[in-house]
Amino acid sequence: MSRKRVLPLAALLLCVPALTGTVPASAAALPGSVGRSGPLRILLTNDDGYDAPGIRLLFDRLTAAGHEVTIVAPLTNQSGAGTKLMSGPAVRVEHPEPRVWAVDGTPGDAVSFGLAAVFRDRAPDLVVSGTNFGPNVAALATHSGTVGGAVAALERGVPALAVSTGELAVPVPQQILNAVRPTGDFAVKLIDRLRDRARGGRLLPEHVGLHVNHPVVGADGTGTARGVSVTTQDPQLGLGARYTDSGDGTWKVDVALVPAPAGRGGDVEAVGADRVSVTPITPDWSGGTADRAAAAALLKGLRP
Repeated sequence: MSRKRVLPLAALLLCVPALTGTVPASAAALPGSVGRSGPLRILLTNDDGYDAPGIRLLFDRLTAAGHEVTIVAPLTNQSGAGTKLMSGPAVRVEHPEPRVWAVDGTPGDAVSFGLAAVFRDRAPDLVVSGTNFGPNVAALATHSGTVGGAVAALERGVPALAVSTGELAVPVPQQILNAVRPTGDFAVKLIDRLRDRARGGRLLPEHVGLHVNHPVVGADGTGTARGVSVTTQDPQLGLGARYTDSGDGTWKVDVALVPAPAGRGGDVEAVGADRVSVTPITPDWSGGTADRAAAAALLKGLRP
């Protein structure tokens, strides 16, 4: 990800305290404009499954805020599916409720189906993926189906948010469930901010999305975050696996937290300080300017 290209954007979007207040109008409207104050057409997906608590709460919150929300999400839990897309030749899709579609595939499959079939006449204004039950910070984000759903939208030119709840710690399910509600409140504020700043233009620049990680605050998880930080993805591993040979051709897998200092300015540091982490994301894995310069120096003079 080219951090120099996208970080100033997110900083600009989030610079006003508490995501409230008046913001200056943009210079000109862009193609694919949205209404200045009207409801948005939102495709809501996730990787925990179409009926998971996080996506249902976010559906309720966004609908209560006046938006037109349609769930197009995996039929079953697809945590850790990353950006995987199924190859076909067919996909099973259920339509259990008027505004709910359940796709028997990955989050990327759900978004691909949603954009090509459910929203075939006109693309949604925004794709929101989440909120995920648990964090997607550090290397977890690289393999996250929640992030993968947002990336599938960005690849197709549709603005997208990935939203997750939790932090790098041994999870306490009830705390995370409780923290899903303030996560939803923040997501509504953020979407309002994007719409207000769009002033009739795009919600976000093409192929640039935002990944939100909301902390679990307070003993019961219902607390309010201390602020918002624009971050980069911490390079640490986060989770590690240990394999033990069972002697019968199978290996037992034990997954545990891998302690590491939080990188300065990263998502792990922000969430650990009870702040909402907002990381700009792009659908390509290109390095920044400094990364390209280092690669050029390494390859100088090399010939096939």
